[in-house]
Order: sequence, then structure tokens, then C-alpha cells
Amino acid sequence: MPTTTKEYLAKVRDRTGFSDYRISQEYKINQSNLSKYSSGKAALSETHAWLFADILGLNPAEVVANTKLEHAKLNNNKLKSIFWEEQLEKLSNGYEPIKIAIAQINPIVGDISNNAKTIIESSIKSHKLGSHLVVFPELSLVGYPPEDLLLREGFITQIETAVEDIRSQIPQNCSVIFGAPSTDSDNLYNSAYLIQDGRVRIYHKQKLPNYGVFDEKRYFSTGDSAFVFECQQQRIGVVICEDSWSPEPIKITANQGVSTIISINASPYQIGKHSERINTIKKRVMENNVNFVYVNCVGGQDELVFDGGSFAMDKSGEIYHQLPFFEEMISDLSEKTNTTDINESIEKTIYDGLVLATKDYVHKNNVFNGALIGLSGGIDSALTLAIAADALGNDNVQAVMMPYEYTSNMSIEDAKLQADNLNVDYHNISINPMVDSFNLQLSTIFADTKADTTEENLQARVRGTLLMAISNKSGKILLTTGNKSEMAVGYATLYGDMSGGFAPLKDISKTLVYRLARYRNSLSLVIPQRVIDREPSAELAPNQVDSDSLPPYDKLDEILGLFVEKKKSVKQITEQGFDKETVVRVSQLVLNNEYKRRQSAPGPKISKNAFGKERRYPMTSKFKP
Repeated sequence: MPTTTKEYLAKVRDRTGFSDYRISQEYKINQSNLSKYSSGKAALSETHAWLFADILGLNPAEVVANTKLEHAKLNNNKLKSIFWEEQLEKLSNGYEPIKIAIAQINPIVGDISNNAKTIIESSIKSHKLGSHLVVFPELSLVGYPPEDLLLREGFITQIETAVEDIRSQIPQNCSVIFGAPSTDSDNLYNSAYLIQDGRVRIYHKQKLPNYGVFDEKRYFSTGDSAFVFECQQQRIGVVICEDSWSPEPIKITANQGVSTIISINASPYQIGKHSERINTIKKRVMENNVNFVYVNCVGGQDELVFDGGSFAMDKSGEIYHQLPFFEEMISDLSEKTNTTDINESIEKTIYDGLVLATKDYVHKNNVFNGALIGLSGGIDSALTLAIAADALGNDNVQAVMMPYEYTSNMSIEDAKLQADNLNVDYHNISINPMVDSFNLQLSTIFADTKADTTEENLQARVRGTLLMAISNKSGKILLTTGNKSEMAVGYATLYGDMSGGFAPLKDISKTLVYRLARYRNSLSLVIPQRVIDREPSAELAPNQVDSDSLPPYDKLDEILGLFVEKKKSVKQITEQGFDKETVVRVSQLVLNNEYKRRQSAPGPKISKNAFGKERRYPMTSKFKP
């Protein structure tokens, strides 16, 4: 569709921020002529067409042809109208195919100025490489999820300032899409911003997720209309994340004659999620006969980790461009990529996610200079140590072994070997005198009682105290080493082995811990094989093993998967062949230990139902499952 003089003038106003009077003064345009341009009574003169093209960074031939066509129409000159329409058609046919860059970036929540800087610099770089359109993820200007920061007036003010910075600094002839909140009267929206030709247009997300880790309805109002724009003679639609999971927003957008739909996303990782995305998008593509571009963010954010995995799919439902998981990258869609990596092993994907989540939690908070791990000689602390070293570098990791009289020589030897294999700073501190001192001071109060888990927990709490002291002194974050199976049934000590600021294995079942340990050893041998082979034990009492008080972990994890993640009842689980008494005991342990989990360190979610913000069970309850 031809662009009119009024539209060119509006673009100049938006680009310069000038009033008509200021434009006439700055560019020496007669005020009378400018008034005619503004009213639509006159088309641009050829001189002014060249001037406007220069201001807007447009092809002068296109601007001249549009204004010549407008002039012919104003004068009812049909022959000249036909001529200039033909010229515009020739110019249109001469457009090079659209070149889209997708930016799989790792924004930091609340770091608006630096996120804006990333958007600006990435756009400039992509434009220099020939991109016409650069696409960034959902809420990439503020990071996802911003949570109650959205309720602060100053936060919204900073967003508005940053949007203007982006508008004024990106190349004029480069279109950019990014996500950020927007306001309209009393409403706040999760929006996609399009900056094109110096103008800002905004789309509001129509489907707001309010389940699992998402609570967007707490903050945002819903949009109610589709969004379509043109770039390089291509009609393109824009949606945001959850919009794609419902047929209607895609259908309405596709019905407006688009060739491609772009979805900007902040979709966190969980096992099997990428396959779900592909299957859902393929369904939308086949329903509407459109190309589809899916842009996701990457990075750790508290209990979430975003895997990226951005991709482009053609109308036949085939992926022709696939970005890697858990890596920042800006990629040109005109270049085909290897799509086989989407079939990488679950163990690799999970391990990479845990490493990135740990790395970003430490680096983004910018208050810790490394990580501290209490080694036991067992598999959980061994895997946590490997994750920490891979995430932060071995020079920034410290390991401490704290044996007591029940600690086996094997555990002491294996802990030292783990630290040596990873070349981390290692210390051995005996806790015998400290535990003995506690027991002595408590002996009068504990007189005439039998030793039980109280004395066992004392050992764990002495270790927790030592580790927190070292953490305070060194500035390193203490990483908790407990796994999901233990946290589920309360097999952990408050203020003991639960001490710490981040728990990399919080959503990793015990059986999955073994799988991840074997995967990490396939890269390089860092965990001694006998740590993997030996029967697990907390070593808090003579000859103690975990199976003394828990079912075997393969059975326990099956029951927990059904009860916690699939929310099955005792009856339903028993019907699958499990012993009823065991199922009743395990389910009650899960419910009784909610108070412990509420006090546990955060850790990355990788399952469909993690212990954290998405699981909101009461601590006080008489529910019988």
C-alpha cells in the first residue's frame, strides 16, 4: 500500500520528536507547505521527498515514487497514476528477501538499563550484518518473571525511559521486536514492542498463564486484538508465549493475511517441555498454513531456568533453524542450522540446566565470590561439587569434609579424591570435639533417655554451623546438597545439611542423581566409581544405610513421582502394585514435612511439579490422601 505525505510527516515527527514549527525551522520548509502536507492537500515536492527519505533512512526512490503517485491522484491524472503505481511495483519486486535475526539472550530481572543496552547493541550488530528484523524474547527488557517489581511505580517509569532509549538508538531502517510491560490508563499489559521507522507500536498478550510457576493474572490485563505489520513486503503477525498454546489468537492473526507468525517467549525448562513446544507449534502451523518463528530466552532466575531452544518452522511443519539449549546466541534465520541437537540426552540437558542455573544465581546476585560445598564422600555432594566447578570454575569453589566417628575411611578417601579430580580447594575438619561438647552439655537434660535421631541431627547441625561460618568469612555461597527424594520425605536436618543459599539438586530425585553422575563421568572421570556403586548412607550412626529408614530409592522415587508430580491418591498408587503400608507411610511423610521444605534453599525446577513456588500445600493440614 502506498505511503502518503501525511504518513511520512508523522514518521518525521516521531523520528525527530519535533513539532511542525520546529520541523519548518530546522529543515527550512515553508510553513504554508508544511500545513498542506499535514492536511493531505498536497504531496511532497521532490526536494522534500529526498529530505524526508534522508531523515527517515529510507530509499529515496521509493519516497519519490510514492509522492509522485499521490500528486497524480490529487490531480486526477490517471495515466501518471498508472505509471507511478508500476514504478512502485518494480521497486517492490526489487526488495531483497526479508532477513530475520533471533536473539536468544539472557536478561537479568530488574536490570533494565543493561537489558536495554543488550537490545540496542545486538540490534546494531545484526543490522550491520544485513538483518531487516531483530526479535528478542518476552519481557526481555525487564527479565522474566519480574513479579512484584511490576507493582512499583518507579519500575514502570524506568521501562518507559528505556523504551525511548531503544527507539532513538537503533538503526532507522531496522525493525526490532522485544518484550516489556506497557501501561494504558489503569491497566498493565505483558506486551511486545515493535520499533519500526522510528515509531513504536505495541501488542498486548491475550492469554495470561495462571498455573504452575506462572501468575500473570496477578499483574497483567489481557489484550483483545491481533497485531500485524509489514517488513520487506512481508506481512508478519506477533504473539506472546501462551497465545500460541491456544488456537484462537493464532487463527485470528493468520486470517489477516500474514505469511509468518513470530512468538516471543519466556518459557522455563522442564523435562519434555521442548517436545511439547514443537508439537504445539506444529499443530498451529498446520491449522493455519503459516511459517512460525519461536524465540525463547535463556538463563537462570531463582527457581527457574530458561533453556532457549529457539527455532523456526516452515509451513509444512518442518524445523529448518534450531538454536542450542542453555546458550546465548543471535542467529540469522536465512542460514540453516543443524537440528539434530534437539534429540540430545535428557541427562545432558538437565545437567547443562543445573550448571547454568547455579552459575546465574551466583553471578546475577553479584554478592558471592564463589561456592562452598560440604563433602560427605557420598554421591549427592559429589555431583553438587561437579556442578559448582563446571558453573563457576574450580578456582572459585571450596570443599570441606567434616568427619565424625561414624564416617568411614572410604568416605574420607573418596571426598579427597573428588576434590583432587576437580582441582578445588579442599579442607578436612574433624567435628568430634564439637559434637562431644554438645553431648556433654546436654547430658543432664538428656539423662535417662536413649540416643536417637537427636544425636544424629547434632552432627548435621555442627557441620551446618561450620559451613555457614566459612561461607560468611569467605564470601562464598554455601550450596545445599540434598536431593528431591530426601526433601520429599523430610530425610534432612533443619539448620544442618539443609543450611545453604542454593540447592542445585532440589528437584533431582535420587535415582536421577545417579544418572547425572554417570553422565558427568562420561565427560571426564570426576566422581569415583565406588561412590556410585556403594549403598547410600548418611553415616550418622554405626553401620547406618538409608534403606534402614526408607524404601529402596528406585521404589521410593516411583511412589513419589506418582504422589507428588502426578498427584495420585494412595488407592490409585496401590492399584499399580505398590505395598499399601509403604505408600501410606511415604505419602504421610511428604505431607508432614511441608514445614521443612518451606525453610529450604531455592533450587532449579526441572520437573512438572517441583518443591517451590508452584507447589502451595498447607503446612497445617489433616488431609488423608
